[in-house]
Amino acid sequence: MTSLKFPKSFLWGTASSAHQVEGGNVNNNWRNFEQQPNTIWANARSGLACDWWRNAEQDFDLMQQFGLNAHRLSIEWSRVEPREGTFDTKALDRYREMIGGLRDRGIMPVVALHHFTQPIWFATRGGWTNAESVALFQRYARTVVEALGDLCNFWITINEPLVYVAQTWFRGIWPPRTPNPRQAVLAFRHQLLTHGVAYQTIHSIQPDAHVGYAKAVRLFKGQRPNSQLDRYAAGIKRYLFEHIWFMATVDGRIRPPIGLNTYHHALKDSFDFVGVNYYTRDLVRFHPDPRALFGKETFDPSGEFSDATRSGRPYSELCAEGLRQICNEVNVFGKPIYVMENGLPDQDDDQRPRWLLAHLQQLHHAIQDGCDVRGYFHWTFVDNFEWDQGWNLRFGLVEMDPKTQIRTPRPSAYMYSNLIKENGISQQLLEKYADRL
Repeated sequence: MTSLKFPKSFLWGTASSAHQVEGGNVNNNWRNFEQQPNTIWANARSGLACDWWRNAEQDFDLMQQFGLNAHRLSIEWSRVEPREGTFDTKALDRYREMIGGLRDRGIMPVVALHHFTQPIWFATRGGWTNAESVALFQRYARTVVEALGDLCNFWITINEPLVYVAQTWFRGIWPPRTPNPRQAVLAFRHQLLTHGVAYQTIHSIQPDAHVGYAKAVRLFKGQRPNSQLDRYAAGIKRYLFEHIWFMATVDGRIRPPIGLNTYHHALKDSFDFVGVNYYTRDLVRFHPDPRALFGKETFDPSGEFSDATRSGRPYSELCAEGLRQICNEVNVFGKPIYVMENGLPDQDDDQRPRWLLAHLQQLHHAIQDGCDVRGYFHWTFVDNFEWDQGWNLRFGLVEMDPKTQIRTPRPSAYMYSNLIKENGISQQLLEKYADRL
């Protein structure tokens, strides 16, 4: 008996990104970054990654066995345009094979055009801080969509733009590791403009395409309920990290401090769906330091935590109800909603089954609330290279040894497969985890 049924045609998927799974990417800024000492946890390298460039089909076969009907992947810009203005048709052919391979297995491809990495030549010119980045990305987007559009009509322009800006120019953790708030503002503005131009460009080629972005949402919340200063600090973070981007793509206006409430026609109503990435929430305690945006982030000390990052801080705290809140918030836009990423690092898989179930239960509640949720993409299918965290954070439903490339499905993979088969959550699963949901 299935207790919580999801809508018909619901997309049950997983998500990945090119650099984290393909292997052998040598023309992007992350490849150079990985060669520098102490930039990656344990001085790890992406190397062969999950070997998708040579054999993604091995994991596509597993996806088919587990019943997935969708997968979100990305195109590696530096493969398609390794040198400025020179496009590699063999790389595009390989992406055709991969996207076609998903379709042949009954798995709908959702394709992101940008997921954190960029060609070395682009980075050398300043990357997203350069105003020319808008036109350069538009040319790349047009080339990809013209080459692959007959196989895909579901596109993400940019993944987690504000995570990228924060990690790169605000915190200085990602390449080029030179924190600069002014550069952060420029990159934020140019990525917004780039999204709008890319949205219009894709629709000029594919009028019926579904085009949007994948926006990370953290749900910043004041740590002390009665503290107006904590609420104020949390509000600043939500405004900067979430609201400016969302509202610019609704009404076309880029707000301070990113812009002077300037209007850009290409940005107005520039999303056909709301794509949200949700992992956790942050509690915010007021702090007078403007470099911390007047608030220090923490988790509830009594909470349940995932595996820890290289800093020793847990990657995430379990707050499944936040997913329901987010869906209700973005439902006001009147667009279909897709959870484009959700998951946790859990190497021994002792938490993932329950966390996965808890989030899907909250997602079902959101649907009952009236939210038009049409799909869920778990991050990720197989363990991959986790940026500056290297191979130490394991998000996969399927365990993978990067040295041997041996795959071992985790218990959570089988549970997810059963959820997909039932198109919902069974009474048996609810009873099994009832005291911990």
